[in-house]
Amino acid sequence: MNKTKSRTIKIGAAVAVAAALIGGTLATANAAEQAPAADLSAADVSAQGRGGPKIPTEIAVPAGNRLIGVMQARGQQVYTCTAGAWVFTEPVATMTGLVNNRPTTAIHFKGPSWESVEDGSLVTATGDGTSPVTGSIPQLRLKATPAAGSAGVFGKVTFIQRLSTSGGAAPAGACTDGTRQGVAYRAEYRFYTAG
Repeated sequence: MNKTKSRTIKIGAAVAVAAALIGGTLATANAAEQAPAADLSAADVSAQGRGGPKIPTEIAVPAGNRLIGVMQARGQQVYTCTAGAWVFTEPVATMTGLVNNRPTTAIHFKGPSWESVEDGSLVTATGDGTSPVTGSIPQLRLKATPAAGSAGVFGKVTFIQRLSTSGGAAPAGACTDGTRQGVAYRAEYRFYTAG
């Protein structure tokens, strides 16, 4: 199987999984958490963070990086019960917005990874800073490690921020080992590149 066909199958499978999870297979959130994300305009990207959500110092992106994309994510934070406690397993989300002034749709999944549906470019990242949010998953700064499609929309990403988080915190209470549960969340992701 050639590389392009393999990537197309992978993206299609990931989108199907995300759609199933978002559609309620693992949903536990209330209706407010399921509301659609707001549409973005070119001004959202060109503003480079001005007028957007307040960015805590501990997750600010270092000087020498510029904002190239803003995307809204809607999906699930998936947890698995291990030794009687809920442990984070993976995110599963769909994302829409603008990257490099182009409308972009992406999937967000284990890694953490972000993959463009349009061009197959992929970026993975590691945690590089956190800012807690009461009752929700924390806001984050992640350092990117580009993995594939260096010419695509995510090919030159250096940092990613997860901002304006809503929902996604681990379920409360006891659990049975091996049980998986998704908790709906929404967040804004900002993508930066050197320059």
